[in-house]
Amino acid sequence: MPAPLMHVETASELPAEADCVVIGGGIVGVSAAYWLARSGQKVVLLEKGRVGAEQSSRNWGWCRQQNRDARELPLSTRSLALWEEMATDLDADLGFRRCGLLYLSNDGAEIEGWAKWGRFARAEGVDTRMLSAAEATERAAATGQAWAGGVWSPSDGIADPSRAAPLIAQGVEKHGGTVVQSCAARGVVLSGGAVSAVATEKGVISTRQVVLAGGAWASSFLHQLGLVFPQASVRSSILSVAPGAEGIPPAMHTAEVSVTRRRDGAYTLATSGRANLDPTPGAIWGARHFLPMFAKRWRLLSPGGTEAWRTGFETRRKWSLSDVTPMERTRILDPKPSASIVAQTLRRARKLLPPLKALPVQAEWAGYIDSTPDGVPVIDADIGVPGLALAAGLSGHGFGIGPGVGHLVADLLLGRTPITETAQYRLSRFDRTQWGQVSDF
Repeated sequence: MPAPLMHVETASELPAEADCVVIGGGIVGVSAAYWLARSGQKVVLLEKGRVGAEQSSRNWGWCRQQNRDARELPLSTRSLALWEEMATDLDADLGFRRCGLLYLSNDGAEIEGWAKWGRFARAEGVDTRMLSAAEATERAAATGQAWAGGVWSPSDGIADPSRAAPLIAQGVEKHGGTVVQSCAARGVVLSGGAVSAVATEKGVISTRQVVLAGGAWASSFLHQLGLVFPQASVRSSILSVAPGAEGIPPAMHTAEVSVTRRRDGAYTLATSGRANLDPTPGAIWGARHFLPMFAKRWRLLSPGGTEAWRTGFETRRKWSLSDVTPMERTRILDPKPSASIVAQTLRRARKLLPPLKALPVQAEWAGYIDSTPDGVPVIDADIGVPGLALAAGLSGHGFGIGPGVGHLVADLLLGRTPITETAQYRLSRFDRTQWGQVSDF
């Protein structure tokens, strides 16, 4: 069974023109379209399959500042407030709540790493609290074991991956935008070197601005224009168990397993960092740029199969705007979860949390997490083609900061003061001397 996802009805007719076309209906794409439409722009959001059907509905749902990369922290903080603002404006339950995030450990080095981050973050105004052994053990009473320490971040929280992107897409329409599902954007049309239109399977939309928020598809899409975007993806496998457990913290992380309470009372279970590295043409082409990242995480990565290669989302081939593209052949990236990772995660969760032992598996699924060489996204409106902006490479952090990324994209396109600094998100940072630097935080 795939990850649960709310279905929304959207437009079927393609407008002839738009102020801006947003390509990709994940959390970043719908958020960018929402903030642009709310600012009075005539926006068209294109999604080749269903809104939110790829990684935006396949993640944990965490919206956190805790342990963020320093370059992402201001955007993370701003995004928490934007989740609340969007929910109020839409009068919709996005599942967002500041339930707090609990981190637990028996590893002294890990605890010291959290403490180091905390000293930095508190200076930035983040409410992050180190827990003593007694405090951590008390907060984690459901585990029935003692802990050496932990972290409690009370202002962080979770949102609902099954509802957030679809409901925000409805918000795009509320503010006068158009959302079209089952319509793949085949490419950007240029006139005089600048954006003039978007070619889709249903026709052409005239526009002077395009936002590419295509997730794992972004690099191959930009390759059609001769633009280089270093991107690699890993296949992450998680599961959920049926409702019925009580006393478990709503969002809890340990080295063994992480748990998140879902809207229906079920729990999502995952092992942080565990993933399969499926070979693709893009992964092979960019392998040298990602070696430092993969070397740092090699104990958590396992070799994968050929499924990703066949889908074409990281192809290095050029396609024609008049023919069927890989995006139409694979409407939704729905890879098979790793049976071994799912089984191990379930064993660990039931061992750690006895209340889960009697609960059956509700669903299991996988998704492709796209990343940049330094683990920080690209959010940039100056990537080499006038009128074309990129918001991708969210590196597993995209759901929580999606509202902020979308707002920042709108800021850049509308020429207004951005909600955060932007230099750290520029595509140009990936010159040959810097690729491969990975931050500890």
